[in-house]
Amino acid sequence: MSKLSDITAAILAGGLGTRLRSAVADRPKVLAEVHGRPFLSYLLDQLAAAGCREVVLCTGYLGERIVARFGDAYGPLRLRYSQEPAPLGTAGALRLALPLLESDPVLVLNGDSYCQADLAAFLDWHQGHAASATLVLTRVADVSRFGSVEIDADGRVLRFQEKAGVSRPGWINAGIYAVSRPLLLKVPAGTAVSLEREVFPAWIGQGLYGHAQGGRFLDIGTPESYAAAQDFFGGSGGLA
Repeated sequence: MSKLSDITAAILAGGLGTRLRSAVADRPKVLAEVHGRPFLSYLLDQLAAAGCREVVLCTGYLGERIVARFGDAYGPLRLRYSQEPAPLGTAGALRLALPLLESDPVLVLNGDSYCQADLAAFLDWHQGHAASATLVLTRVADVSRFGSVEIDADGRVLRFQEKAGVSRPGWINAGIYAVSRPLLLKVPAGTAVSLEREVFPAWIGQGLYGHAQGGRFLDIGTPESYAAAQDFFGGSGGLA
């Protein structure tokens, strides 16, 4: 069983952030400030506290600003960068970064969301189920903005329900994944591919699991949800 200190984490930090542009116009989404700190720093804090030591930042739009802000280390974390030459989508960006992702599995975090989760317990659960890929799932009061994920009693993903505009509680993809290298190698290189829309649905029945253990969840994809980050992390810059 691998420990988090042996695992390479990848943060997907290449999004264009078009919906957030009215609130944060001059920087990548991960550099949007919350209590005077880049949003990315909260994700790095989470990884460092969990015991991770190796992080690859998959960058795209204005990626050089992320390099300039964080450099090659953050506390105990070694930082490396994989800059996409053109938008490759979340799966395409991971495929490009694969030479830097030295562990199996790889821990993946979306760069524009945060979920309170016990990452060590998540990794143990993933390995204990011999899963090919596992998503952290968290329960929200209204899935209409996110779409929902259905799993069976053992955690196998049965289906993804697209955003349907129906307001109801349910389990959603919390943006934290453990993914095996053999599955990442199946992603076509140099092609724009989405994990959420294309890859995960295609992996149903191939060892794709959902671990329904996530806690409080935030994404900063819209000006409204970005504004909520101030309360989510509390006035001191820590979790409220």
